[in-house]
Amino acid sequence: MHDIHEQKVLILDFGSQYTQLIARRIRESRVYCEIHPCNAPFEKIRDFGAKGIILSGGPASVHAEGSPLISTEVFNLGVPVLGICYGMQLMAHLLGGKVLPGTEREYGLAHIKITRNDGILAGFEKDSPVPVWMSHGDRLEKLPEGFSTMATSENSPVAVMGHATKPFFGVQFHPEVVHTPRGRQILDNFLFDVCKLEPIWTMGSFIQSSIEDIQKKVGDERVICALSGGVDSSVVALLLHKAIGDKLTCIFVDNGVLRKGEAENVVRTFRDHYHLNLIHVDATDLFLEKLSGVTDPETKRKIIGNEFIYLFEREAKKLGDDITYLAQGTLYPDVIESVSFKGPSATIKSHHNVGGLPERMNMKLIEPLRELFKDEVREVGRELGLVEEILERHPFPGPGLAIRIIGEITRERLHVLKEADAIVREEITLGGLHNAVWQVFCVLLPVKSVGVMGDERTYENVAAVRSVNSLDGMTADWSKLPYDVLGRISNRIINEVRGINRVVYDISSKPPATIEWE
Repeated sequence: MHDIHEQKVLILDFGSQYTQLIARRIRESRVYCEIHPCNAPFEKIRDFGAKGIILSGGPASVHAEGSPLISTEVFNLGVPVLGICYGMQLMAHLLGGKVLPGTEREYGLAHIKITRNDGILAGFEKDSPVPVWMSHGDRLEKLPEGFSTMATSENSPVAVMGHATKPFFGVQFHPEVVHTPRGRQILDNFLFDVCKLEPIWTMGSFIQSSIEDIQKKVGDERVICALSGGVDSSVVALLLHKAIGDKLTCIFVDNGVLRKGEAENVVRTFRDHYHLNLIHVDATDLFLEKLSGVTDPETKRKIIGNEFIYLFEREAKKLGDDITYLAQGTLYPDVIESVSFKGPSATIKSHHNVGGLPERMNMKLIEPLRELFKDEVREVGRELGLVEEILERHPFPGPGLAIRIIGEITRERLHVLKEADAIVREEITLGGLHNAVWQVFCVLLPVKSVGVMGDERTYENVAAVRSVNSLDGMTADWSKLPYDVLGRISNRIINEVRGINRVVYDISSKPPATIEWE
């Protein structure tokens, strides 16, 4: 069997908003790929050893000053190349074709007419219109030598091009987006027919090779891991435990602002069920003392972040000086964010999953999930037997309920929010909606309103329920929850949680609102 990292594709990023999507589609077809910036040195591109190269789209024009280019040596590597949108125009431009500004921009849905159905268009019928998603201003007017037109559209005399004898292809549209219904077929044709790759990138094979890598890297050394009970840190902990057993110690810092029953659940799951070495630090009193009287959300975040680092360091020191590695749940989107092509003037941010820890603790990092997207991490967790409750856990912010209590945090207000939030999550699960929404939670507002309970006038807190649907948290739409579910949530909170007499539902999308209230 081939090494899963030998059968791979390199995506050169020219700044397209869709570059990550290309990678997602290729991974979904069970082929490993990586995104590198288009200005990576040619030696690095060559030494990567890809079986196929994809040139992404991008906002530039090949004629603009300072527009991103690549070395023409890429076309002498003997490796198939697919250019997408700007990537196709650049390929044509570098190989002697002519790209001109279009008289009309072509944006959105278009139909291409196929004139040559081999290579990436194998299996497509000639002359039948195929819907695609376009997004470009320039267009290809003259093909480079050896290329021919494979498809046209109303505004593009060349919508798809292919070389007569070399495995070079270009598409003027975006096959990676869902608006190009047969885009997957085009990409699969490139991967399997043109590049002759094999679909062997599975999470089972990833686990196998990761365990070997971790064992080789760690040797007889010891590793510590910050465990939060979230998907990423849980999968890291299980993967490392499977690889190195008792050489792993997990530290779980309970900051007191977790959801109801969450701390007990983490301890029960990882210490009792999976038998990991787990240190549980109940620091509720310390955190609440530090947060006392604080109302500014950024200050809350800083206090919680700093105290976490302090406690984690303290516990790590107690374990002795022979711990070499710190494990983190860094994912591939974090890595891409720090290396993606942003143009010559943009500064590139570096990413640290657990803010500030690696530099302060003078430890080597071990990041077993840094090649994976979130859905792949869940798949790894499933393969490792991680309980469904954690596997399908909704995203939860590091500062926890501290930023869902608007204003000052007191024990009493924290208790009220924990009870209300537990009811929201319970009713969402009972309504069969847990996996249909991305995130659902309750916010305690610093607003009191008049109510009536049993003929008595009340003056109590208002709770807001927030439920959103999103893919990545960058944008989000409020969930259209059924009225009967909302009704049950409201009834139960008002009847069961002493201190709340009114429930409202937040119907703001992001943007302009953020997901969290603070």
